[in-house]
Amino acid sequence: MAAEASNRQGKVPSRSSPRVAIVAARDEADRIAATLAALAEAVPGIRSWVADDASSDGTREAARAAGATVVGRGPSDSPLGKGGNVSVAAAAVAADLPADATVLLCDGDLGASAGNLAPLVAAVESGSCDLAIARFERRVGGGLGLAKGYARWAIVRLSGFESTAPISGQRAMRADVLRDVLPFAPRYGMEIGMTVDAVRAGHRVVEVGLDLEHRATGRTLRGFVHRGRQLRDFLAVHRSRRAGSAGPRS
Repeated sequence: MAAEASNRQGKVPSRSSPRVAIVAARDEADRIAATLAALAEAVPGIRSWVADDASSDGTREAARAAGATVVGRGPSDSPLGKGGNVSVAAAAVAADLPADATVLLCDGDLGASAGNLAPLVAAVESGSCDLAIARFERRVGGGLGLAKGYARWAIVRLSGFESTAPISGQRAMRADVLRDVLPFAPRYGMEIGMTVDAVRAGHRVVEVGLDLEHRATGRTLRGFVHRGRQLRDFLAVHRSRRAGSAGPRS
């Protein structure tokens, strides 16, 4: 059954253990600086890494100018897809972190609303959970709900966890939990696989309702193509976890 944490806005207090953000981005030059600034304001001491997946619009330059470390694919490379791209960055980040370090995963298109992610960090650092997942309190865009509904069904089928935010990319966890769920499932299967793997490893998962906004796809041809690709990846990660193996993780 899903657990729900309270929505506590504002900054989290400073702490001695490291805090790291891994920000997934592809062609987010117009939003990445605002996302990074909001994180720095809301989470004292956080170090941001931008996992850039072959952006061609200046995302890398904007991220560096905002003080982030950029890793990932260059504009002349082929994109890896979200799961593969963030896996590479997360493995590099996690290698030198102590087990109790806090790792925040988020998307680069949150803009100023990234400042509302502090409750995820607080939920993990208070010891109330091992993995905290943000549930968007405001719906922006979206399609018919088929892909999200399938994702929710797959998670409960595979792990027993009843998720209301099955494909949210905004998550916080300790470094030791991150190591347990790496590498992530390919492409858009990343979040489903992460939740299932965390629950199966015995970690406590909660969802936190937060006021967030992002660049959503609507009921357009492009939006339906995007959700079709999501569903393809959801089916693949379901098959791999159902078979009792991690499946392909690139």
